[in-house]
Amino acid sequence: MAVQKIIITPILVFLMTIFFNASSSSSSNNSQYPFLNHGVRSAYWPAGGDFLPSSINTNYFTHIFYAFIQPDPISFNLIITKSDKKWAHNFTNELRHRYPPVKTLFSIGGGTSNSTLFSEIASTKQNREIFINSTIHVARKYGFDGVDLDWEFPQTEKDMFNLGLLYEEWYNALFAEAIVGRKPRLLLTSAVYYNSTIRLTGKGSRSYPAHAINKYLDWASPMCFDYHGSWANNTGFNAALYDPESEISTNFGIRSWIKSGVRPEKLVMGLALYGRTWELKDPNVHGVGADAVGPATDTDGSMNYNEILKFNKDSGANVVYDKVAVSFYSYAGTTWIGYDDVPSITTKVRFAKSLGLKGYFFWALGKDKDWTISRQASNTWGH
Repeated sequence: MAVQKIIITPILVFLMTIFFNASSSSSSNNSQYPFLNHGVRSAYWPAGGDFLPSSINTNYFTHIFYAFIQPDPISFNLIITKSDKKWAHNFTNELRHRYPPVKTLFSIGGGTSNSTLFSEIASTKQNREIFINSTIHVARKYGFDGVDLDWEFPQTEKDMFNLGLLYEEWYNALFAEAIVGRKPRLLLTSAVYYNSTIRLTGKGSRSYPAHAINKYLDWASPMCFDYHGSWANNTGFNAALYDPESEISTNFGIRSWIKSGVRPEKLVMGLALYGRTWELKDPNVHGVGADAVGPATDTDGSMNYNEILKFNKDSGANVVYDKVAVSFYSYAGTTWIGYDDVPSITTKVRFAKSLGLKGYFFWALGKDKDWTISRQASNTWGH
């Protein structure tokens, strides 16, 4: 892949300073990106599945993420597979010419990516430069409006420090490229852990670089889901808004981000269009926290929202709304599912608005039922 290197000269530094100061002074009203004034209503599109870009109803979204592209473990340039070549142009062209149009970003990484590789990329200025220039090249070649990093997850405090450097150098390169090319700057976003400090996984407690997020990202996207799953042999909610018994909740996570110093208008809250399932040990014991023996469906125990509704109807499942967690669960026989439905999503979107967040995102397109939740979230947020 031929990647154009952005060379930052003294004259360019001077111009960047002028433009950066101007943009900083007007950042409160997003003058460069007026569409952000109405908030971010976004979702990730898993590339290559059965749900085509032409099927996306853009009435309910402002931004759609192409997921995922991976970096090469040796060169650190992005790998554009045959599938990416097939889908990327189609994705951006399709959504750009829809009404209403949406902004498109591509996301790098994801839950199955190699965290150690991202650690290596972020570890030196040379590696970061190679990676950054590759992301710009891909974004411009395929017509994306921005780039998104989904590093799951930085493992050490050193990783977090280097992540801050990556954000800074990435933003500066995007800014310089925009000036040189006389184009709008590419958006820069990042999917992050639900909590500003990671404690439950990896090597000790480590916190995200709040200052760099405030200064260099258009927004960060806390992934407020996967709180409980079949990896534990007790039922629980996938995305509880509140949990008085622990720190594993969206309320605690989002407030931790704000407490860390990240401004609310830099946060886009994650919502799930899927639930988590368990096989109950005893079908007569079916409350929250009931003993289970593994997932009830698929290998990871996940079930899409549209599939959950079908299961509930076909099985005559008992459906329970938990007012404390602001989440639903259903059970039939030995199957137990924790998930969100219209009322819980409505409350969560109102929660995000009440804290002054920039917006929300869904994982993922193709999991809704006739746009039921997407429509409700959009209407609740307002246009």
